[in-house]
Amino acid sequence: MKLLRQLLALCLTLGAFALAPSAVAADDLFLKGDAACTECHDETDGPNLLAIGKTRHGTQADSRAPTCTSCHGASKEHLGYKGSEKPPKPEVTFNVKSAATADARNGACQDCHAKDSKRSHWQGSTHQARDVTCAACHKVHVAKDAVRDRRSQSETCFACHKEQRTQGSKPSHHPVAEGKMACSDCHNVHGSTGPSLMKRNSVTETCYTCHMEKRGPFVHSHQPVDEDCSICHNAHGTTAASMLKSRPPFLCQTCHTPHGAIQPSTATGPVTNPGWWNGSTITQGRSCMNCHTQVHGSNNPSTALPTPQRLLR
Repeated sequence: MKLLRQLLALCLTLGAFALAPSAVAADDLFLKGDAACTECHDETDGPNLLAIGKTRHGTQADSRAPTCTSCHGASKEHLGYKGSEKPPKPEVTFNVKSAATADARNGACQDCHAKDSKRSHWQGSTHQARDVTCAACHKVHVAKDAVRDRRSQSETCFACHKEQRTQGSKPSHHPVAEGKMACSDCHNVHGSTGPSLMKRNSVTETCYTCHMEKRGPFVHSHQPVDEDCSICHNAHGTTAASMLKSRPPFLCQTCHTPHGAIQPSTATGPVTNPGWWNGSTITQGRSCMNCHTQVHGSNNPSTALPTPQRLLR
């Protein structure tokens, strides 16, 4: 009887020990195999880290979801450290003071995201060449990544592109500050085949995605329009109307010989009788656009009278 009591007491002791919180095997909270990490990085140590459970990266139902070690490396020294001081850092960290190279930090993201067609031109892009990391713009351990929200995306871009922030505050600008447009409407920050990380192969093709009425084709096309919209416009903002780099006629005169000027025209020679279209008249009102209203291109015939020299040709 005494032996039976001892065995029963032993069973109760073992059962209580098995049910103790410290002895129960920790379950994965969000990521597969994250129990080894969340045992220390819990609500007390790193509550901001656990917000990953509210993102697509922390969805256990998605077989593509990563693990902690998928991004931070195996980090055996970090996991096995039992001292009282701070443990060694994981193999890959993503903060500004990280010892890992930019390529190593970006590689953790590219292992999954490199197959996406939107990121196929990352290698050799401006951001990659300048060691910009994914973590410089994206925040993985937050419920809502600010750079993926059109209303707050520009603030992330303006952290580096301060000149564009200033231009966007000028009177004539695209409605980025109003939240109706985002930088990603025109630019692919992960790399592209176009200039300035444009989403299309050229500046004009990118602009035509919204300004389709300027595409044409026209009988009389304006060559700068076909070449590059930024010859006349600064898309981030200017003080002139329609985001022009300067107001007409001064903008037009950067390419076209000023009417009514003393110097001879490259097309007709010296101007002897400028008539109503003298210099002071052209600079008033809409300037050149008093007559040339369709500066992007027109199907209207030319109003220039043929000269005898032209008729003989």
